Amino acid sequence: LTREVRHWGDFPQRLAAALPPTARIEPLDLPGNGALWRQRSPARVDGMVASCRAQLQARGVAPPYRLVALSLGAMVAIDWAARHPTELAGMALINTSVRPFSPFWQRLQPGNYGDLARLLVADSAELQRREATVLRLTSRLVAADAERRAPLLAAWQRIQQSAPVSRANALRQLIAAARFAAPRSRPAVPLLLLASTRDGLVDVRCSRRLAQAWSAALIEHPQAGHDLPLDDAAWVVAALGAWAAG
Repeated sequence: LTREVRHWGDFPQRLAAALPPTARIEPLDLPGNGALWRQRSPARVDGMVASCRAQLQARGVAPPYRLVALSLGAMVAIDWAARHPTELAGMALINTSVRPFSPFWQRLQPGNYGDLARLLVADSAELQRREATVLRLTSRLVAADAERRAPLLAAWQRIQQSAPVSRANALRQLIAAARFAAPRSRPAVPLLLLASTRDGLVDVRCSRRLAQAWSAALIEHPQAGHDLPLDDAAWVVAALGAWAAG
């Protein structure tokens, strides 16, 4: 939600190093974010799917794909798998939460409502405070490490200055996430779920219930926050490498 390719940090490079040389990593921005920040964000997840598919087609990257997706991105992956299953060789979903398997107060824990509302109305003068709030909501390990926290927040501020996400686009992305409902039956795509037991933004029970409903493998990190690739990239890379090799 409102994040972009650069927020993955060095994770794509670390993942590529752990995969066979033939693997190709193609990070994608959702409309309204990153390289696409001037575009209008769709208020429905299927519009985001259409954009991702078009981006890969424009790059000349043919399916099948393996998707690695976090939070709102995981909803995009689920919708993609439901609509175009033959295009996907697998999807790894990180800390996602979807209707009809989880109630809204678990999909977005109530203690965060005030902070999120303030993020939606914050202006450019509050950039430093806003990014610090995002880090506090989405991280446990990096947020607690002063040596990592300071340079990361500076980088995030530069990202937002160079490709600002508008309030209207942030709201449309939030609406898209809120209204999305996953199919009750698991899409015909190989699936791995990764989740953070101590996720302070999305209750880990959302991933657990999805895993149970879809008979999917779930691996939990005991300490990381919502942005699992940020908090422990090595752990995620190892999990994805084993999944891809299997």
